[in-house]
Amino acid sequence: MSPRNGATGWWRDDRAWPLVAWGGLLVLSGLVHLVVWGVTGGPWEGPVTWRKPILFGISGGLTSLSMGWAWSWLPRWRFDRLLACSATVALVVEVGLIDMQCWRGVASHFNRSTQFDSLLYDAMGLLILWVTAVIVMITVRFLRQPVAMPADMLLAARAGLIYLVISCLLGIWVGVNGDLRMQQGLAAEQFGRAGVPKFPHGVVIHALQWLPVLAWAATRAGFSSATRLRLVSIAGRATGLLLIYALGETLLGRPRFEPPAGLAALLVVAIAGLVIPAGIAAVGLARHLLREGLSPPPPAQAA
Repeated sequence: MSPRNGATGWWRDDRAWPLVAWGGLLVLSGLVHLVVWGVTGGPWEGPVTWRKPILFGISGGLTSLSMGWAWSWLPRWRFDRLLACSATVALVVEVGLIDMQCWRGVASHFNRSTQFDSLLYDAMGLLILWVTAVIVMITVRFLRQPVAMPADMLLAARAGLIYLVISCLLGIWVGVNGDLRMQQGLAAEQFGRAGVPKFPHGVVIHALQWLPVLAWAATRAGFSSATRLRLVSIAGRATGLLLIYALGETLLGRPRFEPPAGLAALLVVAIAGLVIPAGIAAVGLARHLLREGLSPPPPAQAA
């Protein structure tokens, strides 16, 4: 049975609220750094740039919020609250260390120029390993335990969690690849001639947001269960094609968007598979909201 209580919001679940509260603050920190970058300027790419506090704040915050949402649907385990708090602390400290290094004017990643910087970099690696372990735990439970969700939302949550696990594992590979290349005196954030290891890591990290949002929009639009399931299934498979494209480009040592013909065709199919379901859901939702806005209010009942 689901632990959810329809009378209260999912964010009130004692496993969700630490991830939700701190996740919101992480998103806010990313937006604040976006303002800082807008005021102070500077490059977007590079080892020392405001891009990392911006992206890690927003991305880490959204991941934290989604973890809380997913956790609130699961049957309770004895150590759930402790695990949720530990994952929250790990995410907040990791993003905080990245922010601190940026404000110090030094690189947060692949920085072993001093013993202190190397210690911080290793600490960030250990923190993200713990978060990955917690995400794997949530994913396994979503796949093995009964979850009282509509079929389309359940598919969206399961697929999003699987893609998040894949993204985390690819993030670990990014770190290992970077360290090995540093030892050889090569560019750490590169694979082969011009491959970008963080590209496949980044393209699916937020599937746990866009797939459930698609399912929610399709539900609000009033589509049938079969239609909703079909839309989520198409988008989920398209996300997998996008991952294959990004992996292919990276492992071939090519930049993000200079594909050979075969991968270019795959990218077109992947984009279509994401845009078409999103467009259908958006149009359906807009029509539903328009109908609601045009409908006359119910007549007042006599006292």
